[in-house]
Amino acid sequence: MAETNTYIDQYKEDYDKNIDHLKQELSGLRTGRAQATLIENVQVEAYGAMTPINQLASLSVPDAKSIMIEPWDKTVLKDIEKALSYTNFGLSVTNTGDKLIASVPPMTEENRKDLLKIMGGKIEDTKIAIRQVRDKVKEAILKAEKDKDITEDDKYKYLTDLDNFTSDYNKKIDQTAEDKEKEIMTV
Repeated sequence: MAETNTYIDQYKEDYDKNIDHLKQELSGLRTGRAQATLIENVQVEAYGAMTPINQLASLSVPDAKSIMIEPWDKTVLKDIEKALSYTNFGLSVTNTGDKLIASVPPMTEENRKDLLKIMGGKIEDTKIAIRQVRDKVKEAILKAEKDKDITEDDKYKYLTDLDNFTSDYNKKIDQTAEDKEKEIMTV
């Protein structure tokens, strides 16, 4: 078993990175509630460079339907407003002079179904990435057997352990998807 852990441990970080990436991607999908994560990575052209909005302003959610953006430097207020107008989130942005209030429109049933399709694509991309990592580990195990570092019996045991390990990560993906689907479909 110690040998199996060596093969899996070499790539465990890759498994975790794929799960973390999926969670980050899904956090950017709009639900019926306002969330700062919806806009935190919107790129703003400020100071001659493209910068994520969360590096230019503090983001807060004063109520379930709006996001407040307070820039640290008031000179970038118009730049942030312009960047938000280019997003396809359907936000209605109000400039109060020292901050912006982005109102999140209510979700329609059609919007929700479209989001589920987008989410399905992200889920499938993550599962493909997990399979690619699994294939790398499998190659390492097969090479070890070919090089006589492990026995044939060990190879089968390690491959079974790998399949179980990968299956656990696929369950994590499915659970993450299920949670996000409930969030999207909640009216």
